[in-house]
Amino acid sequence: MDAVNTSEPVPSAESQLRAAAPHELVATARRLLADRVGADEVTLLMADYALSVLQPVTHLPHTAAPVAAHEGPAGRAFLGQAPVVEVPDGSSPTHVVHLPLTVRGDRLGILSVRLPSSATDPATVLRLTDFATALAHEVATAGRDTDLYLQARRTRRLTLAAEMQWQLLPGRGCAREEYVIGAHLEPAYTIGGDNFDWSTGADHLTLTVTDGMGQGIDASLLTSLAVGALRNARRAGIGLADQACLADQALFAQYGGTSYASTLLLRFDLETGVVRAVDAGSPQLYRQRDEGVEQIELEAQLPLGMFEETQYEEQTFQMEPGDRLIVVSSGVHGARDADGGSFGERALRQTLSATRREPPHEAARAIVAGLMEHFGSKELATDAAVVCLDWHGRHDRHDRDGGKEGNGTR
Repeated sequence: MDAVNTSEPVPSAESQLRAAAPHELVATARRLLADRVGADEVTLLMADYALSVLQPVTHLPHTAAPVAAHEGPAGRAFLGQAPVVEVPDGSSPTHVVHLPLTVRGDRLGILSVRLPSSATDPATVLRLTDFATALAHEVATAGRDTDLYLQARRTRRLTLAAEMQWQLLPGRGCAREEYVIGAHLEPAYTIGGDNFDWSTGADHLTLTVTDGMGQGIDASLLTSLAVGALRNARRAGIGLADQACLADQALFAQYGGTSYASTLLLRFDLETGVVRAVDAGSPQLYRQRDEGVEQIELEAQLPLGMFEETQYEEQTFQMEPGDRLIVVSSGVHGARDADGGSFGERALRQTLSATRREPPHEAARAIVAGLMEHFGSKELATDAAVVCLDWHGRHDRHDRDGGKEGNGTR
């Protein structure tokens, strides 16, 4: 009779990351990569809230010096969302591989691994890329149980209102076959009332952008109630217009019309590209098709909570593969300079055109950066939210239509 093999199988890297304590993910990653690819240095870099720097995760509150998020080898990996191999100098026996740390399109940071130069072949870099993705999922999950990675994202302390808002957000990006979303908020460390939210299912994507009136804690509490009410209605399977109605009632019951939230609600049909919309306030909507930019004019309806039992109606428009949709809050399109001019009148369209070839994450960030440059300020006085969505559509539908654009309500 053959002998029975009683040896235990070697656990996979993914299973060992899952088994690690939340605060020990970096140490576990360092040990695994040292054993498996000969890494002698492993650094986890988290993107800060403003997406301006990448901060090393070390023994907080002390941390190593941050690196730029938009330049240098680590910055190129973060922007391009692809591995970058850094060769320190011609005589160095080691190379540094910078790997994107991303969860379903939400960019968290970079994993930098120093390896022997002989271990940076394409197959090893591919394995490291898969490892970084697995680590990213564990970092995202660990955020429920430890503050370590959230603390590492901070270049300075958040205001209480900003703390509440960032905890309310779903992330800063989301990617599927049909679409890619990138979003940005400023002033990142003092944000109060602006918010974006989304939820995806088998056949639909729901996206909302909300601008709660006021500033600071008052705005944050108002927006939290609005977003909570919208989520509660959405998760009950209620249609878009009725979601707005129920959120409107919740806000009016709490504030009696003294405070309200401007909200744009969108529901995308992933099969057809038809978008149902409810415009309940001030966020504005732009569509880029080919090289053109157009504002999608929706019927302006009352903000949520302004009056009791307001009735809302849906409108529709059509997205085609290759379209880009941009939603901007009033802090972007309504911002005015000292001469009374609005950023949204001309500068916004110029910025949209200039960022057409950028990925959605960078386009959203660049729009806010353009707003800051327009006003000559490093930090905005009012909240500004931008959501950028690139629409790809369903490939099977496009194939059935013979590559022709589908029809839809405009």
